Amino acid sequence: VAGATIVASTTNRKETIVSTQQMLSQITRDQGFIAALDQSGGSTPGALRQYGIPDGAYSRDSEMLQLMHQFRVRIMTSPTFTSARIIGAILFEATMDGLVQGKSVPEFLWKDRGIVPFLKVDKGLEAVSSGVRLMKPNPGLEPLLERARSMGIFGTKMRSVIDANVAAGISEVVRQQFDVGAQITAAGMMPILEPEVSIGIPDKASAEMTLRDEIRARLDTLPAESQIMIKLTIPDVPDFYRSLIEHPRVARVVALSGGYSRVQACQKLAANPGLIASFSRALIDDLRFASSDEQFNRDLESAIKEIYAASI
Repeated sequence: VAGATIVASTTNRKETIVSTQQMLSQITRDQGFIAALDQSGGSTPGALRQYGIPDGAYSRDSEMLQLMHQFRVRIMTSPTFTSARIIGAILFEATMDGLVQGKSVPEFLWKDRGIVPFLKVDKGLEAVSSGVRLMKPNPGLEPLLERARSMGIFGTKMRSVIDANVAAGISEVVRQQFDVGAQITAAGMMPILEPEVSIGIPDKASAEMTLRDEIRARLDTLPAESQIMIKLTIPDVPDFYRSLIEHPRVARVVALSGGYSRVQACQKLAANPGLIASFSRALIDDLRFASSDEQFNRDLESAIKEIYAASI
């Protein structure tokens, strides 16, 4: 029995290594985009309202999250939600812990859909200071990473927000993102750093310049074998992040929709070769609870095709 256990354990480790290598190859090389299915507690009510489920349909957070999980399951089990156009998906923790057709969500995504699973790991934002909103402290990060990795999660994502071109604030955002990213890399996972620049600020282009220069300086200090991903607001200047996309420490640069409509986001994205989508609202805006499955799948396919075309 002991010998059989050792053999099984060795086999599982080999399978995990092979899967990780396959996921890395897909994320770094394949055409497509990353679906962001990671709305958290604060953004879930708005997403449900957009979908057609009013606030009065639930009375507790647990009921709200269950409704959101059902929405996500409907998306993930749609025939159009596959690796043909979607190379990865970012999950909220409660979604990671849920089931799809009797399987864990990460297992279903990878084994049934060929989609690489990521996990949102930040715990929300601090109040604005020096023009930015840093991530809240996250003392439970290490056990979360261990649990996520054991469930087949490939990488993580964490978000900060930049509301003004204040050099000291942007520098602190980048420092925090890279520090947490180093923890995630040490846990054997791929970090997606997300320092979002708010799309409505008057000095957006200047903030993007400050951010790009800070990120580039930090990238140059990473070990030669290290790689990260970066998720950024679509820039005002086309092809502005070329130096980041081509940096040897960067596995991929992806873009958030950031409040742009899908049409706007896709138009802007298409002007940035090498930048691929990681959209949330722009992906699900047309989906409705009351739609038949046929209509739901058609609307989702239309969105996926549009975002895919802009990403390639």
